[in-house]
Amino acid sequence: MAKIISLVNQKGGVGKTTSSINLAAALGKLGKKTLLIDLDSQGNATTGLGVTNTQIVHDVYDLITRDISINEAIIKTPFDNLDMIPSTINLAGIDVEFVKKMLDDNTFRQNEQLKNKLAEVRDYYDYIIIDCQPSLGISTMNALVASDSVIIPVQCEYYALEGITQLLVTIMMVQSDINPKLQIEGVLLTMLDGRTNIGLEVIEEIKSYFKNKVFNTIIPRLVRLVEAPSHGKPICYYDPESRATEAYNNLAKEVIKRDGN
Repeated sequence: MAKIISLVNQKGGVGKTTSSINLAAALGKLGKKTLLIDLDSQGNATTGLGVTNTQIVHDVYDLITRDISINEAIIKTPFDNLDMIPSTINLAGIDVEFVKKMLDDNTFRQNEQLKNKLAEVRDYYDYIIIDCQPSLGISTMNALVASDSVIIPVQCEYYALEGITQLLVTIMMVQSDINPKLQIEGVLLTMLDGRTNIGLEVIEEIKSYFKNKVFNTIIPRLVRLVEAPSHGKPICYYDPESRATEAYNNLAKEVIKRDGN
């Protein structure tokens, strides 16, 4: 049965989508059947894997608002063991759509729609990675309710912990009310510029706050990592010898090891 992991941080620009794409691809490279779900209306994870509008029959918005099978939304990518469910700008209307459904049906549970759909394919995949939008709205709540754990990307920059308290409160609320099995998989340090002292100071601050929840792997700030999405490829395919490829491969191994696999 698949382990479902959401990458969540309501603060934008922390490397969340980059890490979602490249963790999913690295898991696939290591032989794990992986499904990446783009749950951000900007659709950056979708384009980052080279998926174009002409390939999309149903997107994640269709999946959680309409009566379709999840297999109708899954796209096979050219990358090893990696499938994805794409996103489009349609997802921006999810809040309005769900308000309408709740008015029409008082038994409608807006935060459980993704969980219900994923039940169809959990036995097929080893990992399901969800790239959440930079907010704590309805789509992110759907991800948290569906997930077994969360990875919190935190950039190695000033104000790194900004907003983290609100995120932790939301996670505890979900644990208490809807999904008691939800865990923090780990905190992922991203965008490290080793030439600056502030990056090293932030690492120490994060480790003192989250202790053993911090992954040993730290993602460096590299030009090749920024270039890869414009070519529609994860870094391990765009530049297999990159330090970023090594970093995400190590992260994938850490995730697998934490599962005892």
